[in-house]
Formats: sequence, structure tokens, C-alpha cells
Amino acid sequence: MADAPVIATADPEVLEHPAMNYFRFGAGGNPHIWCEGCGIGQIWYYTAMAIDELGLDPNSVVWVGGSGCTGRMCTYWKYDYMHTLHGRPLGFATGIKLANPDLNVICHMGDGETSAIGGNHLIQTARRNANVTAICVNNFTYGMTGGQYSPTTPIGSFSATSRYGLVEDGFDLCELVAAAGATYVARTTTTNPRPCINMIKKAITKKGFSFLEIISQCPTYYGRSNKLGNHLEMMEWMKKTFIRKEQFDKMTAEEQAGKKPWGEFVDTERPEVVEGLHNLAKAQLEAYRG
Repeated sequence: MADAPVIATADPEVLEHPAMNYFRFGAGGNPHIWCEGCGIGQIWYYTAMAIDELGLDPNSVVWVGGSGCTGRMCTYWKYDYMHTLHGRPLGFATGIKLANPDLNVICHMGDGETSAIGGNHLIQTARRNANVTAICVNNFTYGMTGGQYSPTTPIGSFSATSRYGLVEDGFDLCELVAAAGATYVARTTTTNPRPCINMIKKAITKKGFSFLEIISQCPTYYGRSNKLGNHLEMMEWMKKTFIRKEQFDKMTAEEQAGKKPWGEFVDTERPEVVEGLHNLAKAQLEAYRG
């Protein structure tokens, strides 16, 4: 049998991934530390694309992270970042903004450090209305330490520390932050790429404390412990569990059972602490100089 003829083709165009302009290569943990199917990498990309679409100078953007899987997001940002202490990133973020109000400060946190060890930092930052952007990656578990339940884990869930089912109910972080005084509060999921990017853009440009909760899949721990399947099956579960707010509001109480809304919950204006402190310092200096 004769060999099949070789058809000459042009070399395919090599396209660079749009996030590569922002990714830090050569750092520890490259290409990244996250498990297969984890949603944190998606949220990293959504954040980078939000910055890109806003046309921000990357040198004016500082990423802040705490501990755990989500806390490592900042270490892959090619420009300025601060990898801080567990539960304390909002304190550092506020300090950065006070030192240089012209910077765009974005703080990524996991659900555990946001609502447990960092819970009071969250409440006080919202109360002060500090002009920083907080993005909580909520995968309902402490992923880096072995899959323990967190303050957002739904009641009845199984985890490394609730082997017979969780008997505590979890926080609704959006309700908590809204009550504490944040000027922008929203929730979405990793299954909504365009809403994610748009909400991050709005959170960055909104004056005051912006809080965005992004529900994310953790197939390694929460998914496995609760028999939700792999990352794709978990994302299908998220689509059924988290309903667009406009649709959710029209559902009966029976239909809402076991589900949560996603969308924008708060979009308001009120005095912001960083601007207030700088204005106060300026006024006192002028009074001193007479």
C-alpha cells in the first residue's frame, strides 16, 4: 500500500493567552498550587480580565491575599502584591489604601478566613467603608488544611470535621456585609464568567467597601465529601443551586428551599473612611499652619 500523501499546511497562528501579561512566572508553586478542577484559577483569570477591560495601569493595582488556597492568588500577580496573615488581609489592604489612595487594592480571601478568624476584620472594614475591593472565594471548606467545615458550609454537609453531617447553619456573607455597611455587595458563581468579570469591574470602580462573593467548586474536598462529583458535575450543581436574583425573588418559599440567589444586593453611597481621614489630616494641618 502506498503511503498517504503529505498535505502541506501553514503553521497555525500561536495565540497568547490574554492573562499571560499579568501572570508571574518563575515564582514558587508555578504553574500553580491548585488542584485539578479548582475554581480559584478561574477567579484569578476573571480578576485579571476585569483589570484589563477597565484599562487600568497594572502598576496601580495591588493584590492582597491571606492564607490558604485563595490566599496564594496574589502571588501569581506579576505586579505589586502582599501575601499576608491568615484572616488579616483586609487590615493590610486598608493600610495600603491609606498610604496611597491612588492605588486600586483588591483583596482575595477564602470563606474560612473571611468569616472565621477574619470575621471581625470583615465587619469593621465594612463599617468603616474602606475603599477596597474584597473578593471572597466561597467553596464551603478549608481546602489547604484537609477539608474541614467553615462558617459558610451549609447545614447537613459532610467534611473532615463533620463526618456525620454538619448540625450548624452557615453564614450568608452577603447579608452580613450588607448589614455592616458595605456600599456594594454581590454574589455570583464560577459558572458565570461574564457576570463575574462585570461584577469585579464594578466592585473595583465603586467608591467605598465593595464585597463580591464568588461561589467556587472544590472537587477535592467539599465535592468528594458530599458526593457532588468532579468539577464539571459540581458546576452543574451550582447552576441548579444558585439562581439569578430576579428569578429567585419570584419563587415560592417551597421553591426557594435549598437554593440561594446570585446578583447584586447593595449598590449605594455613603462616606468613605480613607477619604475622610485624609481630609481630616489636611484640615488639621492647615489649621496648625494658620
